[in-house]
Amino acid sequence: MQAQSEAYTLNPKIERIANILRLVAWVSFWLQLGLGAASALMLIFAISGRSFSQSVAPTPGVPVPTYTQGTTPGLSISIFWGVCGILALLFTLYLAFRITRFAKRLRNPNPALHPQKTEVMKVLRVAVIAGFVGMLLTILGGGSGLGVLLSKSIAQPQGVAIYDPNRIIRSLDIFVATASMTGITAHFIGTVASLGLFNWLHPEL
Repeated sequence: MQAQSEAYTLNPKIERIANILRLVAWVSFWLQLGLGAASALMLIFAISGRSFSQSVAPTPGVPVPTYTQGTTPGLSISIFWGVCGILALLFTLYLAFRITRFAKRLRNPNPALHPQKTEVMKVLRVAVIAGFVGMLLTILGGGSGLGVLLSKSIAQPQGVAIYDPNRIIRSLDIFVATASMTGITAHFIGTVASLGLFNWLHPEL
């Protein structure tokens, strides 16, 4: 067994490719994971806050619509696109992890265990496409959420007390928009990493 393992020597060029592939893939993976977790937590807070606002029991003498209108109309669309962006991010995380496995196989001295160039490039190509799709989804969510906040800010009278909950910009509304921006950043990092590796590896492998 020892004689068989010594019969293979890792090509320095392949080793350099494997090291760079592993470094970029892991950095991209952890950055996307951290930003994706932050975006998901913000969406969870926003969804739970909307559910809490709808379930508050009215007090005597206060009309029920005051509580049921406490949630911001239009933000449900933004939350929907944000959740779709999170799902797309989970897929890109899986692809980033697969790239780290390719790097590990490239570090094996046995050339028979190395991944094929077409296999690596295919995963990188899919990762780039998934990143662009994820950015599109989160941009739709962020754009719709910012549009709702803009319309609410315009509808607020300046210097007058606001009694209509529909016209108040709440912190939960900001959470939705911030979650979308964080998701866009996560997808951008993954797309740049995959596209950079794709362009760099194309002439190398």
